[in-house]
Amino acid sequence: MTRFSYLILLSILFSFQAFSQTDTVKSTKQSPTTKKWYDSFSIRGYAQLRYNRLFETNPNLNCEQCDRSWGDNGGFFLRRTRIIFSGQINKNIYFYIQPDFASSASTDRLHFGQLRDAYFDVGIDQDNEFRIRIGQSKVPYGFENMQSSQNRLPLDRNDALNSAVSNERDIGAFFYWAPKEKRQLYASLINDGLKGSGDYGVFAFGAYNGQTANNPELNNQLHIVSRFTYPFEVKNQIIEMGVQAYTGKYVIPKANLSPGVKTNADLNYLDQRVAGTFVLYPKPFGIQAEYTLGKGPEFNKATDAIEVTPLKGGYVTLSYLAKLNKQILIPFIRYQYYEGGKKHEKDARSYNVDDFEIGAEWQMNKNFELVLNYTSSERRFEDFVKRNNFQTGRLLRIQAQVNF
Repeated sequence: MTRFSYLILLSILFSFQAFSQTDTVKSTKQSPTTKKWYDSFSIRGYAQLRYNRLFETNPNLNCEQCDRSWGDNGGFFLRRTRIIFSGQINKNIYFYIQPDFASSASTDRLHFGQLRDAYFDVGIDQDNEFRIRIGQSKVPYGFENMQSSQNRLPLDRNDALNSAVSNERDIGAFFYWAPKEKRQLYASLINDGLKGSGDYGVFAFGAYNGQTANNPELNNQLHIVSRFTYPFEVKNQIIEMGVQAYTGKYVIPKANLSPGVKTNADLNYLDQRVAGTFVLYPKPFGIQAEYTLGKGPEFNKATDAIEVTPLKGGYVTLSYLAKLNKQILIPFIRYQYYEGGKKHEKDARSYNVDDFEIGAEWQMNKNFELVLNYTSSERRFEDFVKRNNFQTGRLLRIQAQVNF
């Protein structure tokens, strides 16, 4: 290689190095003004500690689907310990992941981590008024089911609508639509402490497995669900009315069957419901009411078999939001009723529930809440082993909640 060739090579290398340095300087100058995808991430959470044994009159009264620390051998109990990761990955893609570290993997062990939510919202238009949610998330059925336990007044969701979807969640894909102004209203109902349900659209339609969260699909038939709900303002008040329905076939897991109970050959049972919702947000007086009708699997002690039977029930909650300086006090009363089966429990356990609750939520500040809930309950819950099981009793329940 000649000296001239060396000079040309060195010139090219020098030019490349200079170009690279100049490009690096430009990137450094632009980085403060360039928003990274992780800049919109947020981490928050909450924890709930409960004690249910004060003034208890019947230790045999319990509620498996709501709070497993009810009744005999129930002491202090971490009901929820959740950390929420969420963020806008880009203008049209949002993610939400929520594990819970107070789950029970078995009857004799507590505090296992379990996935509650893991979904992505894919916006179709510029304002994300049209969205598709994919992953494990809440099934859009029932206002109180949609309402976060972080915001709900009574300590447990009502039996009637919550028996539709244990833990309120399943794996599927859901289409949501809501105008921009309604999405802003949904957000304000949460931010202003008015006990909103969150943004699940004005209209929702979707398909999901039907076996509930963290459970595998057991047949080749998806559940179909649809919901329409509309919040609107009347002078200083905000009212929301809605209707929702779903249909599908639920497969009872073999692990939930007692030896000797009679079932369908394929363990598939019709599972369909419709429900109506009315909400008057607490400004300061509030009303929240829902009612459901449908059909589903239920144990029949007369035939020792699990059969498809009618179900019905609902609830009404009255509340009053009082602001005391920087603190908030919300007294409430709730009556609930349910007659039907609970497909997620042993032998699709048969229920008749008649409960009355009175309580109050005290928000010392945004980071700490205390709830007192006095419950008077009459519950018949029967399966192949537990027959003629009617329990009645009263108890005072306490919950401390920390928001972070």
